[in-house]
Amino acid sequence: MYLFDFDGTLVDSNGVWVEIDNGFLARRGLTPTREYSDTVGHSIFPIAAQFTKDYYCLDMTPEAIMAEWLDMARDAYARQVPMKPGAEAFLARCAAAGEPMALLTACVPELCRAALARHRLEGYFRQIIFVQELGLEKRNPEAFTRSLALLGPRPGTAPSSRTPPAPAGRPRPWASGPWGCLTPSTPPTRRKCGGSATGISPASPSCCRGGRPQGPPL
Repeated sequence: MYLFDFDGTLVDSNGVWVEIDNGFLARRGLTPTREYSDTVGHSIFPIAAQFTKDYYCLDMTPEAIMAEWLDMARDAYARQVPMKPGAEAFLARCAAAGEPMALLTACVPELCRAALARHRLEGYFRQIIFVQELGLEKRNPEAFTRSLALLGPRPGTAPSSRTPPAPAGRPRPWASGPWGCLTPSTPPTRRKCGGSATGISPASPSCCRGGRPQGPPL
């Protein structure tokens, strides 16, 4: 079983949220500070919205802020966000080898499903788990513990002999027994879990929080 992150691992959505933040603030004559960007870049949707309201003293509810962010993100996820290099090929290899796969994401469910549909990825995953439905941030290791419990037992300790090779030039996923965890190679950036320009790479589950795409965090 492989457990995948979404934003920054399977799709390259990081730039989308930078543009949304800049655009949201620009509408109000504001500019993002390093402190602001760092904070919202590692927070789930509701927490990022509350922080934005407090940080800029906005006369808006967190719900209104999230709604505006979501409006700005819909088209991007449905029409623009590309796959990460090597991601689709790796999913196909896993499927061909008979490896079951699941998705654990902090992405807003609506946005995640739009991108999955656009790239025709839904059929790869046995289950999609949205961390906001667990009541946790994805950087909390408990999110992984609960997700694995939902997915069933984890028998054995030896790596699966059916593990397909990673795409050329990319490391094999972190794995223990039949479980594999594919997450971004850099600290997560807001509604998604960051990601590197090189595509799929291993990371400790505790690094992942899943960016803003959590919201009204997988």
